This record gives sequence, structure tokens and C-alpha cells, in this order.
Amino acid sequence: MGSVRKASAWLGLVDDNDDERYYDDDYSEGTDSQDAWVTDPRVKVATDTAEEKGRRIGTVTPDSFRDARAIGELFREGVPVIMNLTAMEPGDAKRVVDFAAGLIFGLRGSIERVSTRVFLLSPANTEIVNGDPSAHRTDGFFNQS
Repeated sequence: MGSVRKASAWLGLVDDNDDERYYDDDYSEGTDSQDAWVTDPRVKVATDTAEEKGRRIGTVTPDSFRDARAIGELFREGVPVIMNLTAMEPGDAKRVVDFAAGLIFGLRGSIERVSTRVFLLSPANTEIVNGDPSAHRTDGFFNQS
């Protein structure tokens, strides 16, 4: 529809029959629920594949100390956990950090502060790669010496 026709339709000078051009008569509103959203069995859901290969990272933003259990369960399964304690009261946040410290000590993991009140808990079999730019300066693209 041209701009003059659109303006005329908006002013009510002509009938706006633009919707009729796009209406599909073959569309059926009563689709069978069995046929809707059938997935090819060869396609795996991303979370299943990630779980099989051990490539999962858990993020937990607890509201209170009661939510510490979710952190412990993920970490015990060998999943690295990012704890975001910014939504917690300072006293409860300290208790969760103490819980996490005991958790990583007992399971031989490591804890690293990512930012203020955000921590990364890594299981023993996880390698943390430092993304420090100074480590890549000697053989990087911008080395023109």
C-alpha cells in the first residue's frame, strides 16, 4: 500500500482492505496438538548436550540464606557456579560466602571474586583461564615490533 493510500485510509477517505491481501484461507485454527511443534528426534536440546559434555555453568542469585542449598547442589554435581549476592542483606551474604568457602574446601574447589558481591565457585576439575590483556600482548595482532 502506497503512502497516499495509507494516509487516505487513516483519514477514512477510502476503505482499508489491506488485511484481506494477507489472509490465508488454508490456515486452520484447530490444529491437532499432536502435530504442533514436533521436533526432529535427531536434534538434541542444548541443555541435554551441555549436560552430557560437562559444559554447564550455574548462576544463582539468592534472596536469603535458604537459597544456599541450590548453590551446594550444583557445585556438588561438578558444575561451576556464579553466585550473585547483590540482592542480599550484608549479614546473609556473609553467611552464604562462609557456606561457599566450606563447600569449596570440602570438595577441593576454588573461589574467585568476580566483582563486588559476585563470586565464581569452580570445582576441582575446572581450569580458570585468565583473560588479562597483558598476557596476550607479546604474540597478538597488535604487536608491530
